[in-house]
Amino acid sequence: MSMKKLLLLLAGSLLCQVLGSGSAIAADPTKIKVGVLLPLTGTFAAVAETQKQGAQLAVDVINKRGGLNMPWGKVAVEAVVGDDEAKQDVGVRRYRYMVDEGVKGLGGQTFAPLAYAINAMVSKNPLPYFPVCVMAKEAFQKGKLADSTFATAFSPWTVGYMAGQSATRTLKKKRIFFLARSDSWGWDIRDGVYAAAKEAGAEIVGYDEVSLGTGDFTTVLQKVRAAKPDIFIAAQFAADAVALLKQVHQMGLGKEMTIFNAFTTNVVAKGLPPEALEGVYAMHYFYYDLANFPDKEVAKSAAEFTALFRAKYKSPPDAYATIAYIAYMEMFRGFEAAKSFDPAKVAAALRANKGEFTTVKGPAYWRQDQSAVYKHAAFLVKGKGPKEQKNEWDLFHVIGSQGGESVMPTLKSLGY
Repeated sequence: MSMKKLLLLLAGSLLCQVLGSGSAIAADPTKIKVGVLLPLTGTFAAVAETQKQGAQLAVDVINKRGGLNMPWGKVAVEAVVGDDEAKQDVGVRRYRYMVDEGVKGLGGQTFAPLAYAINAMVSKNPLPYFPVCVMAKEAFQKGKLADSTFATAFSPWTVGYMAGQSATRTLKKKRIFFLARSDSWGWDIRDGVYAAAKEAGAEIVGYDEVSLGTGDFTTVLQKVRAAKPDIFIAAQFAADAVALLKQVHQMGLGKEMTIFNAFTTNVVAKGLPPEALEGVYAMHYFYYDLANFPDKEVAKSAAEFTALFRAKYKSPPDAYATIAYIAYMEMFRGFEAAKSFDPAKVAAALRANKGEFTTVKGPAYWRQDQSAVYKHAAFLVKGKGPKEQKNEWDLFHVIGSQGGESVMPTLKSLGY
């Protein structure tokens, strides 16, 4: 064999070894990236910031124990954070950028329509995707969520149903005035409230709806007063809820009827004067102070999570921070259980063992529609007034909880 042929063979052999080694490195990484894509500027920025905190805390928890436990060793996790601006075009573009960056999983979105758009892209090019917002009920219809999409929060229908159940069963109210927001959020909550009211034999004595961003509720609240309900349930959220509840207080409606904001957060409560928060009921995905909650295991895990969160951020976790934390911890559990970052294997691992998993607010499982079902889906809370609040975060009394399969839309209604 000539020297030239020998050199060519050696070069070819070396190239194969390098390529093979590169494939092994790619297949068995010592560090991975996960995407955190949220509207960090604009209307939803305050909520998105809490979601980012929850996601980053989950990454910290994994890295502080040395990384993900994978068959080839420990794997560190890096969070790649992006701003989707709650805009379809921006969000899709930045999602594609994250995919090009090689993220192994993605979580995010506060704006539900964008989450649904990203889900459509995940359907075509699978990636473990965990939306951390409350997606429309329609999104959970059979065949609409990608095989590797897992929704940590429920739909607005469930929010409404839990609010209706709490109003009629726990608070024993029979005459309801409901104020919707004129979009899928408000209409889904309305349908859930109406379903619970029908089951309880309660009467809807008034209805109205307003658009997102409404600032003046005077005309609507005059209608509410004229209808003389024993409870006023409103679907307004975030800044809209703050504006509404301030005006409810100014008009003194809380002296004439029970006020119920369907879904709240600590950010909303802190935006209100204590006098306006006092006596207002709401459903809360997670309230940090469960010291007096009957389920002592949940109270303990909530306290441990709160201490962890406070140590990093100097404040207690809010609802959407908790949604994000649970989502990313499930993503990481999926990687470890699958012993792989392959989307199909991760999805199968999450569904194994009846889809059961443990969260900071108690046991849960993944349902056939890829929505999480919680023993304590949300907590019924009652706002504290100025005489009861001991510090800036002492916002609510926890009255009880709603959860389980019964607060979810039936699988049959979703086409299963």
